[in-house]
Amino acid sequence: MKKYNWQQEDWPIFRYELSNLHEILFSIAEKMGNISGKLSSLAEDLQTEALINLMVEEAIKTSEIEGEYISRPDVRSSIKNKLGLNEQSLSVQDKRAPGVAELMLDVRKTFKQPLTEETLFKWHFMLLSSSPYHHLKIATWRTHSEPMQVVSGREGKWVVHFEAPPSTEVPNEMEKFIQWFNNTAPSKSEAIHFAPVRAAIAHLYFESIHPFEDGNGRIGRAIAEKALSQGFGYPVILSLSQSIEADKKSYYAALKEASKSNEITSWIHYFINMTLKAQIEAEAQINFILKKSKFLDIYKDNLNERQLKAIKRMLEAGKQGFEGGMSAKKYMIIASTSKATATRDLQDLLSLKALKQIGSGRNVRYDLNI
Repeated sequence: MKKYNWQQEDWPIFRYELSNLHEILFSIAEKMGNISGKLSSLAEDLQTEALINLMVEEAIKTSEIEGEYISRPDVRSSIKNKLGLNEQSLSVQDKRAPGVAELMLDVRKTFKQPLTEETLFKWHFMLLSSSPYHHLKIATWRTHSEPMQVVSGREGKWVVHFEAPPSTEVPNEMEKFIQWFNNTAPSKSEAIHFAPVRAAIAHLYFESIHPFEDGNGRIGRAIAEKALSQGFGYPVILSLSQSIEADKKSYYAALKEASKSNEITSWIHYFINMTLKAQIEAEAQINFILKKSKFLDIYKDNLNERQLKAIKRMLEAGKQGFEGGMSAKKYMIIASTSKATATRDLQDLLSLKALKQIGSGRNVRYDLNI
């Protein structure tokens, strides 16, 4: 019995039914326009902040899906370094951060260009050139003779979820994939007119081949972003990986199911819903940045240097809020001040209605009133 999609006679001719998906596809197109309009209405510095936040989320979450945890401050510093936004280039401790930051920027900058083997090798090098796993072959297709399997469990009791084509078939499979990707781009001979549908197929198609020794998931999600950007005509304003990582069990379950057949309606349904969730999250990020700007405009002239430093630290946490809330102890550390001054400053912020109190007594904490 042929277990996997690439083993079947109709590979790689994917079949799917969109009749029940048109409403959500139109919603995605409409929301993409709304988000773009909302972003363009912001001041230039706020636009830049919003885009950096989304790139940081994508870089962090696409790595976390694969079990890698990269320093968020180092990714942010790396992106700002490469955009020339730091007066002096900031040093970073996590050596993986500059590479993943460079990948995020390159995917956006080159979205209009056709996909090539050289592009994929370049992205792979960016992603893994600082990998601690020095045995990996980088910027080349895998060549090992043992099967490329996606597994879970522990040694001796592995559960095989998927097995990719043998390494000897990868060059030919990737040549066909790249040709398919470019031929299905907007205005091309086999154009797929709904960007999320093309992105869904591109991601599944690439993951089914699994052409690299490592980094396939992250490169595959970059390809999906490229497909979305090409379809909408500008770099998309969302982080797919943030939505996927929030329920990555569902992501792997959907991929596993889709790898069994070339009838992929369920996979496309899953991926389109993830795209919509990513849009909702992106819109919430932009809304928060606008609220943050208004908040600072209202209060910045009424705050002392210590208070402003603490408020900015809380705002850096984003719309999810400052973890655990602000306490007198945290304030003392952030503002480098005494307990008495911290308590007085916090009470002042409370009376100004810049903060709201949560709890009481020893458990009292403060959140931004935003």
